[in-house]
Amino acid sequence: MRKLSEQEIERIVSLLREGRPLPEDYKAILFDTRKEYELVYAGKEREEDILADTMAVPLQKVKTFRNGNSSNGWTNMLIFGDNLQVLKTLLQMKQEGKLKNADGTPGVRLVYIDPPFATKQEFRGSQDQKAYQDKIAGARFLEFLRKRLVFLRELLSEDGSIYVHLDWKKGHYVKVLMDEVFGEKNFQNEVTWYYPNKIPDKRKPMFTSAADMILFYAKNDGNQLFVPQYYAVPPHKRAREIKINGIKQSLKDEKGNVIHQVYDKRLVDCVWTIPSLAGTSGEQIGYPTQKPEALLDRIIKASSNPGDLVLDCFAGSGTTLAVAEKLGRRWIGVDCGKLAIYTMQKRLLNITESKDLEDPQKEKKYGKSCKPFTLYNAGLYDYKMIKELPFEQYRDFALKLFQCRDERHEIAKIELDGYLGADSVLVFNYQKHKNAVLDKGYIDDLHKYLGDRIGRRFFIIAPAASVQFLEDYIEKGKTKYFILRIPYSIIEEIHNRGFTKIKQPVSEMDVNDTVDAVGFDFIQVPTVECKYFIDDKKGQWELGRSSKECVIKIEKFESRVISRKPLEFANLETLSMVMLDYDFDGEVFDLDEVFYAEDLKKNDYEVRFAKDNVKGQIMIIYIDIFGNEKRETKTLADFNGKRKK
Repeated sequence: MRKLSEQEIERIVSLLREGRPLPEDYKAILFDTRKEYELVYAGKEREEDILADTMAVPLQKVKTFRNGNSSNGWTNMLIFGDNLQVLKTLLQMKQEGKLKNADGTPGVRLVYIDPPFATKQEFRGSQDQKAYQDKIAGARFLEFLRKRLVFLRELLSEDGSIYVHLDWKKGHYVKVLMDEVFGEKNFQNEVTWYYPNKIPDKRKPMFTSAADMILFYAKNDGNQLFVPQYYAVPPHKRAREIKINGIKQSLKDEKGNVIHQVYDKRLVDCVWTIPSLAGTSGEQIGYPTQKPEALLDRIIKASSNPGDLVLDCFAGSGTTLAVAEKLGRRWIGVDCGKLAIYTMQKRLLNITESKDLEDPQKEKKYGKSCKPFTLYNAGLYDYKMIKELPFEQYRDFALKLFQCRDERHEIAKIELDGYLGADSVLVFNYQKHKNAVLDKGYIDDLHKYLGDRIGRRFFIIAPAASVQFLEDYIEKGKTKYFILRIPYSIIEEIHNRGFTKIKQPVSEMDVNDTVDAVGFDFIQVPTVECKYFIDDKKGQWELGRSSKECVIKIEKFESRVISRKPLEFANLETLSMVMLDYDFDGEVFDLDEVFYAEDLKKNDYEVRFAKDNVKGQIMIIYIDIFGNEKRETKTLADFNGKRKK
């Protein structure tokens, strides 16, 4: 490594003082990456900084489904939130010994992810609409994915495997990234998933793409897999039957002639011919980019055993979780979309008997209900539920929320709860002091005791409603007393980073948009005003069905956004979608249909559905672009209003 000249040193010092970035040629001289080669692009961070600076977010339990006996204290996890923050939390769980396979091995045995491909490619979803377009492109996409790969590597067990599903446009860049993150020696293979039922794209007459690539890294070889192979033997060749191990079955052709079919098994290679899901498939649930169960069946069988932990942090329609459930694996699914969460919830709760995925002729019985799983919020919380916690649990949540170390200590005989960096933290006990408020007098009294015994910063975590002043901090002498308000977002001066809410889609094409969210927020129920009435059906009537439709006319939809910077939205502007359960059982929302805001806008914000769909009471969920929900239940009797003329 060459030495820098005095002139170069002066220039570097000047750039650093001005807070300007160093030129790439200086970075290469100053920093030894200790790698023979690597992918270089704008905005690439050090792995150490990614692991250290990413926020962990507490997991708030929402509901446990199929509550019963869990497997050795483990309950499968479905998590709503930004996956980067969730991965940091899961890594902390692994380090605390809370993330294990059934055999006691720490970490995740198998990771499969199908991240957005960042290609601007348009896919087709149900109703022949655009399913989604990836918005993260180029260098930004690579770093978006690399951050998650770094955490996934740390989460894997010592003999774990990871499969990353990509297309041909970005796959080769990601191969180089994965060599860096996981080590080229751990690269096992590139699997080609060929789907023979691909309809040729006439706009691209040469070499229509009919395959995806799946990059496979592991520290061991995994399980050998075999696929069924069939050979048809015509009757006149019965005397010269093919001599292979297997079973014979008598079948008949269209003319009634007996054909002998010989069944054998063939070792799986790296080209997998598995049809993509057609609209008529029994698996099809109408979710954009849904993958066939046969694809995940092969991956999960190859790289895990019953009781092993399987993770998908871009869980989408839930194919990974459904197959893991059927094959007796533990699982964790993460997604930042409310549509994905409700789609997976429904899919898992409705798992029933299924055929063997590799051999359709062989019936394989699965349990008629899934094992218990718990839905968690991560980054968007129900504050009412938090306030109802016993104080010790509330205290634990509050400290985790603001990334504080839980270390009780005393200064001037005042008991404090922990540290934020090197500074002390006090969690205001609003339950013990029900009539007390946190005003400037409280700060004065605190300072009388603490005085010069603390440094230049002191932090107090308190409910926003308990704080009687607007300032972020009160300055006393050399000390600033910062107030970390719950439920307000983290003060930028403390964390020195922006805050992005997880954004929900407004059209089907946006369903898999990804947002690299940072921070947390609290559920703020939107204000919704609607008219409910019965109207004549629009379009063609269906034979044997009523000619009437139920109509929900949305007249007002406003989000209550808590923000330090005022955000102005017009009426209906923050609506993301409306979800319906036509036969709500009073306990679990079972998604039947979704209406996107973009489509509703074209229809004057009218949600229309057949009157015959309503079986008893229906549940309606209105969701805003920040993931907040307004829920209501109705019966047909409630649709008694009149349309405005």
